Amino acid sequence: MITQARFALAPLALVLATTLSAAEPAPPPTDTMANEQVAEYDWVRPEADYVRRVEMVPMRDGKKLFTVIIHRKGVTDAPILLSRTPYDANKMTSRNRSQRIEEILPVADAEFVNDGYIRVYQDVRGLDGSEGDYVMNRPLRGPLNATDVDHATDAYDTIDWLVKNVKESNGKVGITGSSYLGFTSLMALIDPHPALKAAVPQSPMVDGWMGDDWFHNGAFRTFGFDYDLGQTVKKGGGAVPKGTGDEYAAYLEAGSAMAYARRYGLLDLPVVRKVLEHPSYDAWWQGQAVDKLLGERKLTVPTMLVVGQWDQEDSYGAPAVYKALAKQSPADGMLSLVIGPWRHSQVNYEARELGPLKWEGDTGLQFRTRWMKPFLDCHLKSVAPKCDTPPVLTYATGANRWEVSQKWPAGTYKPLYLSKDFGLSWSKPQAGSDSYVSDPAKPVPMLPRPVRMQGEEWRTWLVRDQRFVDGRPDVLSYSTGVLDKAVHIKGAPKVDLRAATSGRDGDFVVKLIDVYPEENSANPTMAGYQLAIGIEIFRGRYVSGFATPAPLKPGRTYAFSWELPNVDHVFLPGHRIMVQVQSTLFPLYDRNPQSWVDSIMDAKPADYVKATQTIRWGGDAASAVWLPVAGD
Repeated sequence: MITQARFALAPLALVLATTLSAAEPAPPPTDTMANEQVAEYDWVRPEADYVRRVEMVPMRDGKKLFTVIIHRKGVTDAPILLSRTPYDANKMTSRNRSQRIEEILPVADAEFVNDGYIRVYQDVRGLDGSEGDYVMNRPLRGPLNATDVDHATDAYDTIDWLVKNVKESNGKVGITGSSYLGFTSLMALIDPHPALKAAVPQSPMVDGWMGDDWFHNGAFRTFGFDYDLGQTVKKGGGAVPKGTGDEYAAYLEAGSAMAYARRYGLLDLPVVRKVLEHPSYDAWWQGQAVDKLLGERKLTVPTMLVVGQWDQEDSYGAPAVYKALAKQSPADGMLSLVIGPWRHSQVNYEARELGPLKWEGDTGLQFRTRWMKPFLDCHLKSVAPKCDTPPVLTYATGANRWEVSQKWPAGTYKPLYLSKDFGLSWSKPQAGSDSYVSDPAKPVPMLPRPVRMQGEEWRTWLVRDQRFVDGRPDVLSYSTGVLDKAVHIKGAPKVDLRAATSGRDGDFVVKLIDVYPEENSANPTMAGYQLAIGIEIFRGRYVSGFATPAPLKPGRTYAFSWELPNVDHVFLPGHRIMVQVQSTLFPLYDRNPQSWVDSIMDAKPADYVKATQTIRWGGDAASAVWLPVAGD
């Protein structure tokens, strides 16, 4: 019995001994004074459904660019979709610190990474994680850039590295992005890498003087100062420290653009000095115009150009590039244009509405899934679907539907004449005129005051109700009667304004407006609403040429001609068409002194004078807005 008990207990003793010998010694308690800063934490955990890889990709001049490569685990034979950004690639690829790929990437990437795409974001040279010097709109190698590198070479070198070093790739690359990223997407089309098979530039910055960020037809856009300070300063950057009050008052008190820059120390920024030193459309601006650069080269990469109808920042670029490239008569499917019912970059977000305007569903998602992704799929996938890309895709606002056209503009231009009693007529009236006094001390505001060019107010200012200025003595409003049938326009309305001034310079602003019926029980918000379909300015000194400013002769009638933004819009029966004319749109555009100064940028307080502006209509001086009317 004793022997049996001893053997029965032996296995238990063995287990206990083994457990005790294998047990890890308890760690000592953490020292209270241990340094609590940890060098690094990898927030991408092993259970993540994606791979997030960071590389410093070498360029031809030895500099390395910070690059983030993201894809779902297990993908093979995958196309690459690249974006080159000044807005911090690390942040753009960590929207949420999540273990789900849709959560870490921008919203618009979900459709792509969920279908096996490899998504790549890269900091442009000189910013955030990338090496080198930063030049905001680095010109192409040549007269303005004596170095061997630019955005075209950086894109080429990046693509070359990706197809050689990302083993999950099928060797085909597309490039996309909005605004600045649209600009870098276009630059990649200059001497493109053979592996670049498709491009979707969205709201690209193309020509900063003609109609994108810095000027519009010679009038300086003041909001760029905040961008400059936030974009180019390593320490202390951000908004101009003018406070949080009415920006109308802040800019008016400061005076000229140069005076404003001096007040806040902005002349310490090279980018500000460069812009202020070039107030006219000289070789410096012309040499950076991307539409001109691309127009000189044959398009070899299928390209889909995208812009929003109410893009408050870069409405000019995409249509300008389309126009330049269309002259080459590219092969079918090589070039397409998309105009959606969006603000700047809204194509990449939920786009069910814009301000008070409501659309039929999420138009951003509709575009990305129905047209953008199929376009990229057909050019980038190894087993590719058939390409069926529309030449021109637009959203008809007013009617609220997507439309396909074979060319752009898709309407026939028809003049809508200014006429007596502040009317608009499809036939030329007898001669007459209307006048108003433009006072630089009391400029017409762009928005109801207080004005703040930021946030939602800035994003939607182009669709704000224009009744807040209708009736001002320095704003002339011309209107049709109530429409008995729809008027559908598809293209860029053209302004032909015959006007004179008592001054020696002057600006003119024209707004094309859809006036809603005064009674609208179904949608009270829009009752009587004056919806701007297009707003654009022209600086008078450039009437004889944008590179050759000259004083105006007081009293002489000039033909001022320019285009409004490209639109697809239906003026519905029961609505009216309105045209407003004014001479200031403040503080978005700096004030014209209306006397002659060599550079408006540095006008002095005494230079700003009142002027009587005379708008002529009918007869031999028939002011009109030419509408691209489409037949339905």
